[in-house]
Amino acid sequence: MCWTPDGTALIQDQSLLHPWADTAKQAAMLTVQTILLLLWLAALSSLVATACRQKVPQPIILIVLGVGAALCGLHIGIRPELFMFVFLPPLLFADAFRMPLREFREMRRAILFLAFGLVILNTIVCGYIIHWILPVFSLPVCFTLAAALSPTDTVAVSSLLQGRRVPGRLLQLLSGEALFNDASGLVCFRFAMADAMTGEFSYRQAFGTFILVAFGGLFIGAFVAWVASRINHELIRRRLDEARSQIVLVLLLPFAMYAAAEAAGCSGILAAVAGCMVLKLSGSVEEAATMTRLQANTVWNIISYVFNALIFLFLGLQLPSLVVSARDLAHAHHAAFWQYGVLVLEVYGAMLIMRLFGLLLCEAGRWAGARLNHMPYERTGFAANMLLTLAGVRGAVTLAAVLSLPMGLDGAAAFPARESVVVIATGVIILSLICAGVGIPFCLRFIPPELVDKNAQEENLARQKLIRAALGVLRKVHDAAVLEAPSAGLVAPAIPAASATSAATQGASAQLAVPQAEGASATPAAAPAGHATSDTAGAPCPPGPSEADCLLRREVSDRLIQLYESRLDEEDATPRIGLEDRRSAVRHARLELALRLQVLRMERQVMHQMVTRREINDQTEWKLQQELDYEEQVIRYQSLRLPREE
Repeated sequence: MCWTPDGTALIQDQSLLHPWADTAKQAAMLTVQTILLLLWLAALSSLVATACRQKVPQPIILIVLGVGAALCGLHIGIRPELFMFVFLPPLLFADAFRMPLREFREMRRAILFLAFGLVILNTIVCGYIIHWILPVFSLPVCFTLAAALSPTDTVAVSSLLQGRRVPGRLLQLLSGEALFNDASGLVCFRFAMADAMTGEFSYRQAFGTFILVAFGGLFIGAFVAWVASRINHELIRRRLDEARSQIVLVLLLPFAMYAAAEAAGCSGILAAVAGCMVLKLSGSVEEAATMTRLQANTVWNIISYVFNALIFLFLGLQLPSLVVSARDLAHAHHAAFWQYGVLVLEVYGAMLIMRLFGLLLCEAGRWAGARLNHMPYERTGFAANMLLTLAGVRGAVTLAAVLSLPMGLDGAAAFPARESVVVIATGVIILSLICAGVGIPFCLRFIPPELVDKNAQEENLARQKLIRAALGVLRKVHDAAVLEAPSAGLVAPAIPAASATSAATQGASAQLAVPQAEGASATPAAAPAGHATSDTAGAPCPPGPSEADCLLRREVSDRLIQLYESRLDEEDATPRIGLEDRRSAVRHARLELALRLQVLRMERQVMHQMVTRREINDQTEWKLQQELDYEEQVIRYQSLRLPREE
């Protein structure tokens, strides 16, 4: 912008004054277009997976789409430090939140051995095996490659197992292992890389640094989470909590944990995991409002889906250039391209054998512990061990690690055989994804159904207790209504069908209005009419209910008692029915849920017709739409609980 003598502004072409302006604008526009394209590909992958009836794992579809985008000219480089900072903290935080703390305590020995002991053992043993396969690589280079391939990828594991009926214990073991072994693998990777670059290595220094990095990350993450929970508790106490601001702050929390730990030279990955577990133990989730939890769950699901998709798309985008590098390396070493494939297969086979060996060691440890403590021992089984072996998928963490190896730019020293290490690691990643996608469904066929149904049995027991608690409250409400209106007679007047809905609503309101002395279960004796009493909060209670109110409350409580008793009968009968009866009950439940969905669709159509005829406005439509959405969500959750028909 230039100024004329009279002080007015004269607009000129900014690119003439700043030649870099157009370049910056084009780069920014290109970045926005690239992000939008990746999001479109992520959405397209879900459509393709649905069209394939989930027979092809979505990570494989995303990688194929990424390869197609790269062949069409889309090239995106990965900065490993930025990649880990943007993607790992929220995904690890979300996965740690889904990890049940009870099972983590029960399986902590197996999880910690697989996450730390097996990673270190894998790095050392597989390093020697790779050196035996490739003698041209020095031993530190082989250790570096083995350390990068040692950790399994929690993103890949959760994506491959999503929607499959995997036994809860196996799923929790895989999730717990993948949460912690990223940190141990990256620490081993850094030491091996430093040894390969400088030739200096000390086991004592490496062990001390490993302990400092691991426990420092755990402490920093736990401390940040504790401070955040105290602040959240204070905001709730002062009634300053608001759903949207709380969700945004929780989204930023894993990044704060990761950044604080990395700035202190500790493990940001362990900080995010430990922080999430401390946040769960603090009770902050239970303190939050119901709407906050519902909205936060939706937001986290979307973020996890998008970030998972972007990780596999980035992996697919790197593949064409890595294949070209492999071909050039084969020509440079006067070898055939298929020989690199055989080399990748040998390295992956060594990793599989070591993982199976580690799982068998865990099994032996569980057996010995059960014998020493005189506890029952539950055998895992060959099919379950093979599933755990194949589920050790390598993914984005491995790729980011090998891509962070020095390239030798600006006069700095390059990592020895860097291109070969990157190509082999990428091949192992792809091969592990393919083998897991094919082998996991096959292994699930041979796992006994009772192992899968254990969580369903626990859920059934919990539902029975909840229904009995609800029946206790309803019966106390019913008894209180009888005592408050002794002259009302034994039979309540019939309520017209047209007013049934309003009567139920009034009855629910009356139920909520009953004074309660012991939490939500006890009902004090009714006060005489015209006299006010005080509840637990000290507020005066209204006068005693009228005879009509008591009759209405009795009728509503009778209806609800019958409803809950029928539910309790169904839950009580579920564990005792035979296989054929259970299949019939499942078909009955599916038919009922399908009919309820059909009713909901009809209600939506009628509501849309009412809006079209301007009988209701869009605000009324939105409120009714929310009620129907919540009801449909409940129906779909119930359908997910049902076992699949064979």
